[in-house]
Amino acid sequence: MSFVTDSPVWRPFTQHALQPDAFKIARAEGAWLEAEDGKRFLDAISSWWVITHGHRHPAIMQAIREETERLDQIIFAGFTHEPAEALARRLVTLTAPGLDYVFYSDSGSTCVEVAIKMALGFWRNRGEARTRVVALEHGYHGDTIGTMSAGARSPFNAPYEPLLYEVTRIPFPSRGREQVTLDALERACRDKPAALLVEPLILGAGGMLIYGADTLGEMRRICAHHDVLFIADEVMTGFGRTGTFFACEQADVIPDIACYAKGLTGGALPLAVTMCKSEIFEAHLSQDRARAFFHSSSYTANPIACAAALANLDVWATGEPAARVAALCDMQATRIARFADDARFSNARRLGIITALDLNVAQSGYLASVSLDLMRFFNERGLLLRPLGPTIYVFPPYCVEDAELDLVYDAISEAADRFGRG
Repeated sequence: MSFVTDSPVWRPFTQHALQPDAFKIARAEGAWLEAEDGKRFLDAISSWWVITHGHRHPAIMQAIREETERLDQIIFAGFTHEPAEALARRLVTLTAPGLDYVFYSDSGSTCVEVAIKMALGFWRNRGEARTRVVALEHGYHGDTIGTMSAGARSPFNAPYEPLLYEVTRIPFPSRGREQVTLDALERACRDKPAALLVEPLILGAGGMLIYGADTLGEMRRICAHHDVLFIADEVMTGFGRTGTFFACEQADVIPDIACYAKGLTGGALPLAVTMCKSEIFEAHLSQDRARAFFHSSSYTANPIACAAALANLDVWATGEPAARVAALCDMQATRIARFADDARFSNARRLGIITALDLNVAQSGYLASVSLDLMRFFNERGLLLRPLGPTIYVFPPYCVEDAELDLVYDAISEAADRFGRG
């Protein structure tokens, strides 16, 4: 087996005392990763939810190669370039009406951090002391200080508690308890917070928890009624994952601020955008330099990443990805249905191309030891699946085939026989 051992690399979300080795991947194509020794892994989680069409999509790879012959990185303050300008124009036409300004960053965490800062800057520049953020229970928005603060308190951020600011947290709208959530939001909005931050329709790292479009739409209505900014974190959900291009479409929701990353370049390169309504931009527009929006990264609007994103949008314009998404939704629906009444699992569920189910075990939560057992079990069978504690989810690229999905779900059933109960 091709492992990296005794490496100086400190890997993300890894307890090295329990996972000292890592598979060394040499090649990737379509839905597959290949290690140096030839062992192949079906990438059933799209390499942490970023790959959309499949690894190394030819059109996106070609755009990257061509852009490297023109530009690398240039400063994006006082200078600009055509890939960034063209991409911004395209995104304004593709997203909901009113999202007229595009701020570039380089990851999901940073684009949500940008959104929070935009919201607070908006109210400050309008002379209103509104600094409180409202967020959903179990939410996850990233690993920067601002996004950790807005996310659920968990093992992810417990060591950094002294740095985190308080938010108003409302209950997750689980089935049959949606009104509890809406009532809590109504109460929170009466205190004039700055913004509500939500992952629309599905909470990712919080356990692939799904809620309805009607509830999302009602949350938007409550925010609008109380003049509270509505921030949609579509870092994971954007670009087809929920069955529509953006999740907010299913509720006819137009956010005040929206965050997109991961699938923006088809997963090929890191790039993110925070889009906002004109009022947000104009609140920062002034002859007073102190009212400017003070945020940047050294690699803001990297030309090569922007070229990859433009190529990705060209691929979507062909109509083929939408057809693949529709087919994959059906493929996933058929396969998750086999576990609906399986006593070894609870809450088999699907939204768009994403499925999830909870293995019935003694431990719960992200740190449940069964997650490492499951991960090793799937790796041995040539599958990249990374459970969230006992929650097993399948989040494949759109190029995955029927037979490949059968490998995944057969392995899930076999894993339940070994590690589950019921």
